[in-house]
Amino acid sequence: MTRFTITTSGVALVFMAIALILPAVQAIKFEMPAQTASDADQFCVSHYVDDETHVVVKVKVGPGPHQKTLLEITDDSEHQNQLWRKDALTEDLQRATILTKQAGDVVACFTNTLDNGYQPDPRYTRTVDIDFDVGSETIDYAKLAEQEKLKPMELELRKLEDLVKDILENMEQLQAREERMRNTNESTNERVKYFSTLTMVVLVALGLWQIFYLKRFFRKKRLID
Repeated sequence: MTRFTITTSGVALVFMAIALILPAVQAIKFEMPAQTASDADQFCVSHYVDDETHVVVKVKVGPGPHQKTLLEITDDSEHQNQLWRKDALTEDLQRATILTKQAGDVVACFTNTLDNGYQPDPRYTRTVDIDFDVGSETIDYAKLAEQEKLKPMELELRKLEDLVKDILENMEQLQAREERMRNTNESTNERVKYFSTLTMVVLVALGLWQIFYLKRFFRKKRLID
């Protein structure tokens, strides 16, 4: 069996690579055509987030003459609770800070409408750039370094420490889900076993009853001794 050894520096490089990759995956950029208010459809983007987790949704829109872009952020619960809303996004960077109460998708829905008197046209589109920062990604490390007077190496170590905490929390949540699924499977197997046993007992009892009943019937008719 081949064994691989990872040194401490290797682990640090792995975590740094993860830290660089994750934020890039969560950023989305797209073009959104403008429509009249009566025909406007929502375009929604979602991101799964665990409970009691800080989330920062950063949104920036491009120039859009005669257009009004609305953003509404909700959860995916039955009531779709509103977490944040902005009726008219500007070209300035908008930040929505949210603390989730339950695990689920955080849904950001955009609506791009035209001003009164304007009709849909390929010219009327708007670029939307949205980024989800979750957990340790929401920490302002520049501000933290200034407050605690951290050196560059200390700051990088703090980032890695927070990233490791996030990974460990995710692993613990995955383990908890696996335990719940295993308990559910074991409970279902126990119920199936009891049901199968009960079914066998009922079938055997019905078979014996049929034998005795037919025996008695044939004796009454004097077909057998």
